Amino acid sequence: MNRLWSRLGARTAAVALLSAGVVGGFQLGDDRDQGQHLLETAGVEQVALRAPQVHPMQEQATEYQEKLRDAAVAEAAAERKRREEAAVASRNAARAAAAELAEAKAEAEAKAKAAAEKPYDGPIPASCAEFTGNRQIGCAEMLNAGFEIDEFPCLDKLFTKESGWNHQARNPSTGAYGIPQALPGSKMASAGDDWETNPKTQIRWGLGYIEGRYQTPCNAWAYLQRVGWY
Repeated sequence: MNRLWSRLGARTAAVALLSAGVVGGFQLGDDRDQGQHLLETAGVEQVALRAPQVHPMQEQATEYQEKLRDAAVAEAAAERKRREEAAVASRNAARAAAAELAEAKAEAEAKAKAAAEKPYDGPIPASCAEFTGNRQIGCAEMLNAGFEIDEFPCLDKLFTKESGWNHQARNPSTGAYGIPQALPGSKMASAGDDWETNPKTQIRWGLGYIEGRYQTPCNAWAYLQRVGWY
């Protein structure tokens, strides 16, 4: 009996040891698996920790900066457009002002030319018979010199201002003499020796002087009005 129980005890112990080994092996395997899982999980967490984290406030700040940049770009473009439009408007205004000035200048020159060509716009005599004395002689001599009757009002004003049609008029300051106030009076000798006493001789000389220097009596009258002498 003792021997039988000894054998049974030995077998039982062997089975117990084998079972313990098997269980230990399973546990060791589980421990290794759990350890590997822990390592892998730790690696993921470390990777997650290393990844950059963007704070919501930072995202809002970045979005706000982008909006500011876009607004600045838009404002700069609008300012360039305003400046370009202002430059165009300024050039157009300058052109309009220059054109207006040129038009006004041309109009003034045209009026001045018309006034120079015909400074007298009053009534025109129908004939020299409307005048008497030296005026009638002057009108007739003017027509003989080739001028039209509409020039006589200018000649009349010119000689009236110079001498009042007085063929003996003498300027005490300058010595100018006669109806046309020749200076000196002896110049009129080219029209006749009787220049001192004959109004016709004086008028002929005066008409020749006017034609040579001013072309017409009205031009001479216009010049006298501007300068004070002719």
